[in-house]
Amino acid sequence: MRPPLPPFTEETAIQKVRAAEDAWNRRDPEATALAYTKDSVWRNRDQFITGRTEIAEFLTDKWAKENEYRLIKELFAFTGNRIAVRYAYEFHNVHGDWFRAYGNENWIFAENGLMQRRFASINDVPIAEADRKFHWPQGPRPLDYAGLSDLGL
Repeated sequence: MRPPLPPFTEETAIQKVRAAEDAWNRRDPEATALAYTKDSVWRNRDQFITGRTEIAEFLTDKWAKENEYRLIKELFAFTGNRIAVRYAYEFHNVHGDWFRAYGNENWIFAENGLMQRRFASINDVPIAEADRKFHWPQGPRPLDYAGLSDLGL
């Protein structure tokens, strides 16, 4: 069980989104993968991923390349066992080049609150280090830190 459980209300959908954001910001692939069903299916950009093992491998590779990764997710819509989010994250590559990635995800949840399906569309935009907006210490975003809308993203 991974509360909150569907069907979602606005309040529980927001809780689910924040829990996902916090998990990804912790950058622990094995722990993050536990939020997904054992047979979860993802489409992430041009990659198709199935199951927790592949999810953990994907996240391990991702966070090895995306240094100082910081993510903000925001609820876009919800109904029943589905949630749509928009998000942005910032990172730099091994050369020190900074990027902000903008994306949308559609999520489908099992009755036990684990995510069964994740469909992600993402675009990376190079940014100057001076244009960064995500400056909290590594890990989950502080509760009083602005969200996407407040940051004008």
